[in-house]
Amino acid sequence: MKSLKRRLAVLLGATAMLAACGGGGQQIDPFHPTRIITFGDETSAIRTDGTKYTINGTDTTTGAVTCTLNPVWTQTLAAFFGLVFAECNPDKLATASGKMYATLGAKVADVAAQVDRQFALDGFNNKDLVTVLAGANDVLELYAQFPAQDAGTLGNAAQARGEALAVQVNRIGAAGGKVILSTMQDMGLTPFALKEKASHADTDRAALISELSRRFNTGLRLKITNDGRMIGLILTDETMQSVAKFASFYGLANSTDAACLSTSLPPVCTDKTLVANATANTYMWASDTLLSPSEQGRIASLAQTRAANNPF
Repeated sequence: MKSLKRRLAVLLGATAMLAACGGGGQQIDPFHPTRIITFGDETSAIRTDGTKYTINGTDTTTGAVTCTLNPVWTQTLAAFFGLVFAECNPDKLATASGKMYATLGAKVADVAAQVDRQFALDGFNNKDLVTVLAGANDVLELYAQFPAQDAGTLGNAAQARGEALAVQVNRIGAAGGKVILSTMQDMGLTPFALKEKASHADTDRAALISELSRRFNTGLRLKITNDGRMIGLILTDETMQSVAKFASFYGLANSTDAACLSTSLPPVCTDKTLVANATANTYMWASDTLLSPSEQGRIASLAQTRAANNPF
């Protein structure tokens, strides 16, 4: 009997630890957010005209860009909960349930300003689903300082920026918002990084960019308040690494090149302006640094699973 009690105690302790790590538990009462608020850069953004920074989908009859086609991950996550952003509101609902702060070129400092704006507006509550994804533009900005700045110095700076983003995530969580936080993309896998590697003999530039991405994510993960309730973490970087390594397994024909024509880059890129043989579903990259709709869908799937199962 004592042995059984000990085993039960160990099992319960292990279950509690798993939940505290941000992903083991199930929701006792299903989470039903009443609005979605999105912070970050262009990967999460929908523009006011409904276009996105990926391969935009077009109507098969009219050829016009249709905002509901080829959605970005935040858009798909919103739809999963019956929420909608004003930037893509085809049913013309009087009041949209989504607030879009994510914008082109945003870095961590810009995310802090975005969060400040929301606090000044009406803050956060426990029915808010909040998404945060940033870091790509920070890493590219830091990489541009190489070799004037050495790799170690840049790595430390990348980690500091990840830690700074964690501060903003913790602010949101402490105020009541339920956060789906994504690690930043491994930018060393991008067509841009591969071109940098091919054109510079001094060092493996793609590996350097991957290391800066890793250091950013390390700082982010070390500093978030990961109590399993206010933040649901999704590992976009690890998913991308798997997809790039086993592209055909994931149904991709190309994981190294951009699908969009160089004369028609996002946000004007559509499924009608792609290089030969490219499609939105078979290429990993829309441009040299931006994800295709297929990869946006993978992030959305991670986010939906975490939001549905995290004990918010």
